[in-house]
Formats: sequence, C-alpha cells, structure tokens
Amino acid sequence: MYAAPEGTATFQDPQRLYFLFDFISHNAYLAWHRAQQIAAQHGLTVEPVPVVFGAMLSAHGQIGPAEVPPKSRWMLRDVLRKAATMNLPIAPPHSHPFKSLTPLRWACCALEPAARLRLIDALWNATWAQGREVSNPAVLREIAAGLGLDGEALERETDSEAVKQQLRANTEAALAAGAFGVPTVFVRGQLFWGYDDMGALACFLEGRDPLGDAPDFSAWSNVKPTVQRRR
Repeated sequence: MYAAPEGTATFQDPQRLYFLFDFISHNAYLAWHRAQQIAAQHGLTVEPVPVVFGAMLSAHGQIGPAEVPPKSRWMLRDVLRKAATMNLPIAPPHSHPFKSLTPLRWACCALEPAARLRLIDALWNATWAQGREVSNPAVLREIAAGLGLDGEALERETDSEAVKQQLRANTEAALAAGAFGVPTVFVRGQLFWGYDDMGALACFLEGRDPLGDAPDFSAWSNVKPTVQRRR
C-alpha cells in the first residue's frame, strides 16, 4: 500500500501505476478496469490509492457532478454508453451519493497485494454492477467472506486509527501532488484524470504523446486573468 513519507507527496516509482479512487465515482469504476488493462500491457504494477473525493472537492472549493442535475443526467448517459462499449456490467447503485468512507477504509486494510486487489475489485462490482449497499458493514463482511477473507477481522481493522490515518494520508498526498478529483492516475511523473484521459495515458506509455517528452507550458503559465467570477 502506498504511504507518502511525511512532508512529501510523491507517486514516483516508474514501475507502478498509481490509481487514485473513491467508490462513489462511476467514472472511476470504468477507469479502474481500463487502467488495469493498460498497466498489464506495459508491465506496470497497479497501486490502488483510496482517497476521499468529498475532501478533495472541499479542498478545491468544488461541488460534485451529482450535485449539478443537468450534468448528472448527462454523465449517466455518458457512463452507460461507455460501459456498453466496454461490455462492462453496470447497474443503478443502492443510493447516490452515498457514504463511501467505510468501503474506502476496507480498501486501506493491510492485505497481501493480490488479496487487496480482489477485495477492491469485488467492492467495485458490488457498488456498480450489483447495486449493493457497500456502506453497510454487514454487506462488506459478506463480500469479504465470499473472497475467503475474514470479514470480522477486516471490520475491526477499519476501526483502527492506523487505517483511518492511512486514508487521510492518501488524500493529503493526492492533493499535495496536484490531484483534484477521481479517478486520477499518476505514472512516471505524469497525472491523468478521468476515464476519458485513459487514451492519453496509453499514448504516453507507448511513446506517442503528441506533446512530446518535455512540453513547454511557460507561455500558458504566464497568462493572467482580467476578470474573475464572483463566489
């Protein structure tokens, strides 16, 4: 599990694809599957990093897509179209938005890497393919038992200060590294955001990034605003 050293926020291992997520995001559900395919094609290890999307929104003064009704309606059609294209099962969630803090803490538990990936896969599937109430500890224990894991032991671990601190540290590291939403991928010093950026991620790893290896953004960074929206 990724743990940022105190005072730093780096996702820099060149052999890892860091996938920052919150189960509340259906776009992250789609990206989770695509990112794993891309990582496998390039011999990278997927490092899941649970973060609290709500805390990220608050840090940047944003509201979530589900809080903008026209955007929420558009995103539903967009996500369903993408899931159909990917042949990925998707179903209405039990509720939305929902309290994702509990399953995020389960995803932070200290499991052997392959077991942790299986648990996270199962939590994604339960949320977005089966419409199960993943904020309910009883449902989580049942999911864990189905994987041959000790659900009661995991539940006790999620109540520990170590797991709670891990989730806070993940979120703080993500913000410090420049993340502003989910899903976010960090790989080899680059940030990719959202399912729609998975194509750019693939191009980057294949050496086909149209911006090249070292794009110069200096002219753009010098642009100053002449008007600001009232907040």
